Amino acid sequence: MNDYLIPANTKKGQLILGVFRKFDLILFTSGCLVTIVLLAFMPLTSTVTTILILMPAAICGFLVMPVPYYHNMLTVIAELYEYLTTPQTYTWKGWCYKDGKTKRK
Repeated sequence: MNDYLIPANTKKGQLILGVFRKFDLILFTSGCLVTIVLLAFMPLTSTVTTILILMPAAICGFLVMPVPYYHNMLTVIAELYEYLTTPQTYTWKGWCYKDGKTKRK
C-alpha cells in the first residue's frame, strides 16, 4: 500500500516547548536579566522610570511572541525589512496560454 501520513506540524518538534528556538530563549532571558538588574539598582521614583526599566523585558517578550503564519514577531520584522530593502522584480506572463508566443507559418 505504501501510504504515509506526514503530520502538518513537523517543525514544532524541532522547537523548545513547540514554540521557541534557542535564540528566542536567549533573547528573552537576556532582556529579563537586564530588567532584573535595572530593578535592583535603579530607584523607582516615578512611573516613567518604572516603564523605562521594564522596557527590555517587554520588548524582548514582544519579539518572541508567537504570530500565526510566521514564527514570531522577530521573524515578521526581519521578513518585512528584507522585503522593503531588496529590489522587487515582477515578470508579466500575460493571460494567454502560450505567454503571447504564437507560431507563425
